[in-house]
Amino acid sequence: MQDVWKEAVSLIFSGEQEFSGIVLRSFAISISAIAAAGLAGVPLGYWLAAGRLKGIRALKILFYSLMAFPTVLVGLILYSIFSRSGPLGALRLLFTPEIMAIGQFLIALPVVVVFSMAAVKAVDVRVFETAFALGAGRLKVALTVLQEARSGISAALAAGFGRAITEVGCAMIVGGNIRGTSRILPTAIVLETSKGNLDKAIALGIVLLLVAFPVVVVFQILSQRSR
Repeated sequence: MQDVWKEAVSLIFSGEQEFSGIVLRSFAISISAIAAAGLAGVPLGYWLAAGRLKGIRALKILFYSLMAFPTVLVGLILYSIFSRSGPLGALRLLFTPEIMAIGQFLIALPVVVVFSMAAVKAVDVRVFETAFALGAGRLKVALTVLQEARSGISAALAAGFGRAITEVGCAMIVGGNIRGTSRILPTAIVLETSKGNLDKAIALGIVLLLVAFPVVVVFQILSQRSR
């Protein structure tokens, strides 16, 4: 087993094209997904925290529930929509990095929304009152509050990114784990383990851990600062 770990470490620094492609593809898909989730989730989280309209409570409960929604079901829903017989099958997005990014976006969005909402709620109410008293419009107030909640917002994005890049259920269904096209770190680990290539699986796992662990650390630090 010691030799397997040595081979795994050497593989990480070998510069093998397929290995590097898997790592870079994972980063590209997850970064694009979390960027979209941030653009949609942060404003939505602010609205849920600061809004007073009827039905907001139900939406809050919905997003809290979606945080625990099985990722494999997200993949199943997307597969049924984008398969050839599905309503959007003509787009031919199935088994592409684009549909995998959409899946990760849907998985990360509830996390970003809920943590952004918590970050906005943690902002002192006097920030809202002072901004309004100084004659700021709704957009200016929102930007001021989000500026005050920036540590919590950063934590929300970090948590969403961590959930997206480590997800495997949806990626397997909509991506197909195709070599050179839709194979990413989690799906490659599953494949190499099933093939008995423990050295490669461990190497991929180390890279995934090196990505996910710092994200968790950053999330904890920013959460503490936000509180």
